[in-house]
Amino acid sequence: MSSDLFTDDETNSLLSPARGRKAERELTGSMVLGLMVAFFAVIVGVNAFMAHEALSTFGGVDTDSAYQAGRLFEREVAKAQAQDAQHWQVEAKVARTGDGLAALDVSARDASGAPLAGMSATAQFERPTDRRLDRSVVVNEDTAGHFHGSADIAAGQWDLIIELSRHGERMFRSKNRVIIR
Repeated sequence: MSSDLFTDDETNSLLSPARGRKAERELTGSMVLGLMVAFFAVIVGVNAFMAHEALSTFGGVDTDSAYQAGRLFEREVAKAQAQDAQHWQVEAKVARTGDGLAALDVSARDASGAPLAGMSATAQFERPTDRRLDRSVVVNEDTAGHFHGSADIAAGQWDLIIELSRHGERMFRSKNRVIIR
């Protein structure tokens, strides 16, 4: 059989790259090694960045000692039951003042509606997402059963914790989620 179908020039043009085209590069072992090192370097870099960001924004543990918290749970349940039996009416209002502070107004009355006299109050705004932002509020009693204070806190969701005590013994505690604008 004769190979008259193609001339030598046509055969060479079929086997060589087209004019103007670049020849394909050969994949060598050093290229594969370089690509693998680059791939894993990117993975390790992203993981290191993510771990750093996660640890730097972590606000801390919720409970210092889970064992101690478990031991104190029954005592807290008994205090809550005693608090419920008193039927006290404690109301709190939070509003922004003209200077940007959050003003806290607390009114405390007994079951018959009489103001609670001889009590001291404490209040704290806790950030649910970050304990580092928690703020205590200095609370003063202006009349029997009426307390007020203010704090410089950012807008957002906060847990407002109010405690009333008499002679150093806690008589009332409430924790409510509030939104401050």
